[in-house]
Amino acid sequence: MGNEATITVRNAPGRRRYEVLDGDAVIGKAHYLLHDGAKGPERIFFHTTVSDDYTGQGVAARLVQDALDDTLAAGVAVVPVCPYVKAWLRRHPDYQSRMSPVRPEHLAAVQHAGQ
Repeated sequence: MGNEATITVRNAPGRRRYEVLDGDAVIGKAHYLLHDGAKGPERIFFHTTVSDDYTGQGVAARLVQDALDDTLAAGVAVVPVCPYVKAWLRRHPDYQSRMSPVRPEHLAAVQHAGQ
């Protein structure tokens, strides 16, 4: 992995994703959809990727943790559809109680966005 100090995470709302960067290069993405839930705004996280050059180095974990922390701090609920986000949550039980359950309308929104 690049120098730890050069790894940053930012929200790119115009592209509906969080990006992890090494310096200026985007090396991973956590894609989301905005959804109006019954209890307020939600971010449905549905796909996470990291460049092959950075796999196995904790980059995806950093990306997901920063994205979830930022989302929760903004008062937006997190809906974990992405398999990687679900796996990360299994390793971090302190976050699980703060997640919104995946409902059929979340899956339909993701499916519709992919068309």
